Amino acid sequence: MPLFQAVTDLTRHAEAIRRRRYGVIEVVDGSFRRILLRPFPTILVGPEVLWLGQWMHQRRAGDRLLLYYNHPRRFPNFLALIYALSARRTSVRSVHVALEVLDEVARVKKSDALLCDASNWRISERFMQRYGWVPHCPTSGWHRHFIKRFYGKYPAASNERGASCKVGQASPATAGSPRY
Repeated sequence: MPLFQAVTDLTRHAEAIRRRRYGVIEVVDGSFRRILLRPFPTILVGPEVLWLGQWMHQRRAGDRLLLYYNHPRRFPNFLALIYALSARRTSVRSVHVALEVLDEVARVKKSDALLCDASNWRISERFMQRYGWVPHCPTSGWHRHFIKRFYGKYPAASNERGASCKVGQASPATAGSPRY
């Protein structure tokens, strides 16, 4: 098994997604590009994260979003959305596609729920609820915890298997390959 593995077809690489615990979902111009499966978790803590995120957000041009997720060993039935890194012109469509891909990863891994600590106050509770996330723990300081529960009932997949909605057009990087 390679240390890093790029997945562009979620159906064909479902077993790799199921086995690997750590990944980065990449969406460019409103289209799913890939999931980069990694051998180690994303560990981001403290004020340096905010500084680093702001610095990268200001320097990345275009419509691009990276979602970092971990499948913690301590909680095998949950997926944690650890970090979202956006470019200056990231569209709502890219956010929507990335969150749908995260739902599909949860379905493939048979996760009971997704967990998130939204430290950016520009991410409103209303926005999170629109995508199925609800407040999880009482607010403590600047931490706002959200959960999206599945418990075996996952949203319909949006790929070629007959799902209810289609997600995006192919970008040049993904043209010719099946898209989520």
